[in-house]
Amino acid sequence: MTSELSPSHTAATALLQADVVIVGGGPAGLMAAQVLADAGRTVHLFDAMPSVGRKFLLAGKGGLNLTHSDSADVFAERYGARRKDIEALLADFGPQTLRDWAQGLGIETFVGSSGRVFPKDLKAAPLLRAWLQRLRRPASGTGVQFHMRHRWTGWTEQGALTFDTLQGPVQVTARAVVLALGGGSWGRLGSNGAWVPLLAQKGVAVAPLLPANCGFDVQKGWSEFFSSRYAGQPFKSVAVSLTTSMGQTLRRKGEFVATATGVEGSLVYAVSSLLRDEIIRTGSATFHLDLLPDMAPERVLAEVSHPRGSRSLSSHLKSRLHLEGIKSAILHELLPKAVFESPAELAKAIKALPITLQAARPIDEAISSAGGVLFEVLTPALMLEQLPGVFCAGEMLDWEAPTGGYLLQACFASGRQAGLGALAHLNAQA
Repeated sequence: MTSELSPSHTAATALLQADVVIVGGGPAGLMAAQVLADAGRTVHLFDAMPSVGRKFLLAGKGGLNLTHSDSADVFAERYGARRKDIEALLADFGPQTLRDWAQGLGIETFVGSSGRVFPKDLKAAPLLRAWLQRLRRPASGTGVQFHMRHRWTGWTEQGALTFDTLQGPVQVTARAVVLALGGGSWGRLGSNGAWVPLLAQKGVAVAPLLPANCGFDVQKGWSEFFSSRYAGQPFKSVAVSLTTSMGQTLRRKGEFVATATGVEGSLVYAVSSLLRDEIIRTGSATFHLDLLPDMAPERVLAEVSHPRGSRSLSSHLKSRLHLEGIKSAILHELLPKAVFESPAELAKAIKALPITLQAARPIDEAISSAGGVLFEVLTPALMLEQLPGVFCAGEMLDWEAPTGGYLLQACFASGRQAGLGALAHLNAQA
């Protein structure tokens, strides 16, 4: 089998041969390609879209949060139940290694005030351009050859990869394959989860894809008054806390946004996995909103109880507690009138206003997805035990993490591990 892509033809299907194939042109796939190209292998990368890195570029619109400066222990904790699995990948390619890699491409990074790590120019495009230039012209080997508008559709009975293209079907045989097909969010950018049934047909265990870092609809919906006036407005400097039916507890401070039907934003994303799973278990999930997280409950009660004279309650809360706008509106939206007549009950609500959610927003709206290929059916090199020579990486694996750099970091790290695994597999066949 040759290392070059060498076509032959039947009446309807192009038949191609390759040494190693990457399917998926996101960060995980590109990193796997780099590992193999740097080792002198000729790599053929296939992607359904007209160009690679489309979701990566979308992430860059918000400043391209590459990774985070958390301590190793705190960083690993962000991956929840999959901590040990991701921690093993981070041991080889952690946050500092990622920053060093970017520096090697001529991209300087810095740590923001929140601890998040960004490129100095806050853009994704320069990094992607420099990366693609390196992939096409590595220090050794012939570089990565890109095959765009090739949508993977599975395998033939003989084990060849099959693709749909504008010119017709294509079959590709390869000695090693890295699948980096993404999760189920942002389908228009290529991550549509269409690979799930293809792997399931091969007996590969895949956890259902679910929305992660997503918004939610509130139970019964907002009133027309609240939705029309406050959708799109942020709750700033607040905290949310929740305790699930499984006894899990979490409290986070930050901000989020009211939507026409519910809530979304960074603070909601931080607790979205617990909220989503609670809705799946019980049909709804409730978190408590602290509108004044920096003020002790006793102080809030004292200010609410302070004589207000002829002032309206709204003016009183604005004057004594700086509660106005959407913070004041949410109290009127969710509390019965009787609560406003009781300083003790009102003060309690200001510090712990219950907000009940009935559903996560659709997966295609989510920033990322949970679920995917179980680590339990993968070797430490990320090779599928069911399919020797086939490796998986990126968001198609069964893990999730909040925003803040943790998503991209794990994609890069798993792509590197899969690339190293494919390289070892090829070397063992030599």
